Amino acid sequence: MTETIGFILNDTARLYRRAFNARVKDSGITALQWRLITYLKRHEGIRQGPLADLIEVEPITLSRMVDRLTEAELVERRADPADRRAWRLYLTPRAGTLLVGIRLEIAALNDEALEGLSAAERDQLGHLVERVRANLSRRVGHKEPEAA
Repeated sequence: MTETIGFILNDTARLYRRAFNARVKDSGITALQWRLITYLKRHEGIRQGPLADLIEVEPITLSRMVDRLTEAELVERRADPADRRAWRLYLTPRAGTLLVGIRLEIAALNDEALEGLSAAERDQLGHLVERVRANLSRRVGHKEPEAA
């Protein structure tokens, strides 16, 4: 192998993001916004700061993204009852509808990306990439944030 695994994974992710953006451009959602929505689905009620850490963007970048998603009626901010300066984030019902449609596009994109691989090879690839991710996730102090 002439390329490092990091280069291959990063380049593959870049190509996947490009294909994703092309498939869902009519929805008005970008790949980064999709990540935000996906993480928010998993951690509904999370504060903006921990969500910014989770998706690895600066808090001001996340705030702007949330502003756009709020304007699109996909995300809503609710006051944090424990800290009046903080906001908790929630998906709107409209986001749920959008999630269903985009998941269909993602399924088609996955099929395209994995074309020519047998079911066993697809499973093996998934398991191997999961192991690489788990290896890289084992750093001191790393943990998933709590939603509430």
